[in-house]
Amino acid sequence: MTDILSGVRVLEVAFWTFVPSAGAILSDWGADVIKIEHPETGDPQRGLTTMGVMPGGGSAVNFMIEFPNRGKRSVAINVNTDEGRELIYKLAKTADVFLTSFLPDARKRMKIDVEDIKAQNPDIIYVRGHGQGAKGPDAGKGGYDGASFWSRGGVGDTLRPGNDPAPAGMRPAIGDVMGGLTIAGGIAAALYHREKTGEAKLVDISLLGTAMWQLQPDIVMTGVLGMDDVFRMTPGQGAPNPLVGNYRTSDDRYIFLNMMQAEKFWEDFCTHIGRTDLLEDPRFEGSKFWKENKDEAIAEITKTFASAPISEWRKRLQTMEGVWAPVQRVPELYDDVQVLANGYLSDVVDSSGNEFKLVGAPVQFDEQPHELKRAPDHGEHTDSVLEELGLTWDEIMALKVSGAIL
Repeated sequence: MTDILSGVRVLEVAFWTFVPSAGAILSDWGADVIKIEHPETGDPQRGLTTMGVMPGGGSAVNFMIEFPNRGKRSVAINVNTDEGRELIYKLAKTADVFLTSFLPDARKRMKIDVEDIKAQNPDIIYVRGHGQGAKGPDAGKGGYDGASFWSRGGVGDTLRPGNDPAPAGMRPAIGDVMGGLTIAGGIAAALYHREKTGEAKLVDISLLGTAMWQLQPDIVMTGVLGMDDVFRMTPGQGAPNPLVGNYRTSDDRYIFLNMMQAEKFWEDFCTHIGRTDLLEDPRFEGSKFWKENKDEAIAEITKTFASAPISEWRKRLQTMEGVWAPVQRVPELYDDVQVLANGYLSDVVDSSGNEFKLVGAPVQFDEQPHELKRAPDHGEHTDSVLEELGLTWDEIMALKVSGAIL
């Protein structure tokens, strides 16, 4: 099991996926992540399957809880009560990181804002996940990845196909998991800085900022060249390089070519696709195939790829020097030889006995895959964590009766 962050404790007061997914990564790396949930409602994402918002229900795996919360300990505390807040403060004294997704007004009302937590533990690293950032007129507004990352951040428009004016459809939590990875990296940097200097930094990450980082080439290109649109990686009229883009196969699948140095790979490419005749064609001598006659080259390549199924192209391109990849469907990742060799998927069993796989954090140490644990049930570790704080069983029972804990 990865233990690179063994001994680090993270106190997480966050819901949904964006910020909790950062806690999941830290847990993959060996940190002790304590997830605080309301005694009655818990993380609202727990109810998505029962509400019919997500597939499943009953004994099915609640995957939208599992992947951003694996390996954590759930403690059910009502932070809005004085007793509950005092428990949060006690936990903060033992923690290295305080991780939250709550909006500014809620943090102030609950008395868990920066100054409140720092008053309990000046050495704690306080981390905030935002929709639109910590400053500006919209800093206090909520933001999910569909709004702040995909829409406001320009991702949906940038990825729209061809000349279709409608934005591309978003996949579940696609901005959240990238944002969570960014938060985890920021926390790792802050932990290193504290170790080196003794200073505990305030860390801020937003979905909007993460989207802009993702789209950096497009954003910079737009500013430098004054462009109002982006380059789309689809072969066709005007494409700058015939060896970069998607080509349809005979079974309506796609092969993606990614050979940035077109002239360097042209001969080997033509040999592998069985079109050595193109090497003798005067239209494609030297750099002509990607300069003067690129549209004709694209037409020939398109015709060739359309003559065989993707399974055939997988075999024939295996030894090609240039970079390429089959455009895989998600189920195919379960059998991808590189996924299997590197242990990118780990077996997990949830509390109901359901067996499934989770994707480990993309950063590995010493070439070791992560051994993942299931997500906790709502409030599963409340009693044990409070006992670690030194509370007696009578004190814990009194807190249960008052409604401060589950």
